[in-house]
Amino acid sequence: MSSSLVSRGLQKVQDMLGKSRQPRPLDDRALEKIRAQLQECADGLGGEVSARQRAQRLGETYQRLDEAGRHAFLRLIATGFGPDPARVARAHEQYQKAIGTPAQWEAEARLWSALRSPRTRILTQFNALPQGVRFLVDLRVDLLRLLQEDPELASLDRELEFALSSWFDVGFLELQRITWNSPAALLEKLIQYEAVHTIHSWTDLKNRLDSDRRCYGFFHPRMPDEPLIFVEVALTDHLAGNVQELLDIDAPVFDTRSADTAIFYSISNTQDGLRGVSFGNFLLKRVIDDLKKDLPQLKQFATLSPLPQLRRWAEQTPVAWEQAFLPGDLERIARLTGCAPSPEAVCALLSGHDWVAQPRLQRVLQAPMTRLAARYLLTARTRDRLYDPVARFHLGNGARVERLNFLADNSAKGLAQSYGMMVNYLYDPDAIEENVEALLREGRITASSSVRHAARAGSR
Repeated sequence: MSSSLVSRGLQKVQDMLGKSRQPRPLDDRALEKIRAQLQECADGLGGEVSARQRAQRLGETYQRLDEAGRHAFLRLIATGFGPDPARVARAHEQYQKAIGTPAQWEAEARLWSALRSPRTRILTQFNALPQGVRFLVDLRVDLLRLLQEDPELASLDRELEFALSSWFDVGFLELQRITWNSPAALLEKLIQYEAVHTIHSWTDLKNRLDSDRRCYGFFHPRMPDEPLIFVEVALTDHLAGNVQELLDIDAPVFDTRSADTAIFYSISNTQDGLRGVSFGNFLLKRVIDDLKKDLPQLKQFATLSPLPQLRRWAEQTPVAWEQAFLPGDLERIARLTGCAPSPEAVCALLSGHDWVAQPRLQRVLQAPMTRLAARYLLTARTRDRLYDPVARFHLGNGARVERLNFLADNSAKGLAQSYGMMVNYLYDPDAIEENVEALLREGRITASSSVRHAARAGSR
């Protein structure tokens, strides 16, 4: 087959994967045809061109299917193309007999081969297409959604997640700085994908890309126009403690020659299909290295991070209010608001937003709310891991809980998820490894003395 014909075929795949088509159902006859095509993929019949043509046809078919049809397609791969149990059993028996003999390593190789699922061979053929990586990432979005109602898809999801982890290894990713001069299509995606602090306008975005700001993203060579994850950074001369001030579009541009602190205030994963594929920690390390080269005077690298589960945890943990709000706190709050001097009344009071507009009440609430947040970060666990997902990320990467910030985010979202509380995690390059070891080996969270004092002060 001529190279020009192959090129035209591959271009058709690219066009196909990028088009939106009218979805259609999947009847029994079509399902059997798909099964036969999948079997050919699993068997690896023919050469490279044949494999790509098969993957092309299957990809085109999948893109045309409606929700029920895609479910049937994915279920067929999950349940019909797993390892052969009999072959695995024979290989395992041979391996057990060979342990300690010269034949052990050959038996191990046979066992590994038996365990390698035909599903993996099918997925790999999609990966070989020019837009195949994008196709598989989008396919996993469908898979994760359907998995909620069909647990038998879990085997396919595990294999696809493992495959994507290999294909998106950090060694393949490219760190790029994103600026106001980047392509408009990329800038639009920043607005679309921003997951922490909504970008409200092009003026807002321009402010976040000004000379006193930095934005970096990881890109995959096969998805060059799609940031996989990006981080927004503010250059300052202090540990920022209020996100509205940080994002104020009317604030003067800071002279970066005076900057000694880099504040990571937003980290957004952009691809739902890459859930479970972690590269955020590598992003921060690479960004810190790049910032130190560009601005060697920087001495402090920290975040201004949300506490996205604080309110949920507090409302489900009545004892937390009893520990954080001392009798004197409750009496002062009751005098100012007329509510009962009880933790339950304070919890109800804070469920609304009226208290935010009362400066005297804010002053009374600051200390107990800081104690509540400190106990949340240092003690809250779920299934033997940290309750807060952002804390899991930063503490797992060696950061320290440096400071809690009262009413640092008074947006509707900030109040709804954490009563406006935010936290600074500090990255000290000389202590990162030690902090990681302390968390992994001892379960010990590294925190500043002020945060630890706040957590202890809340105990009675």
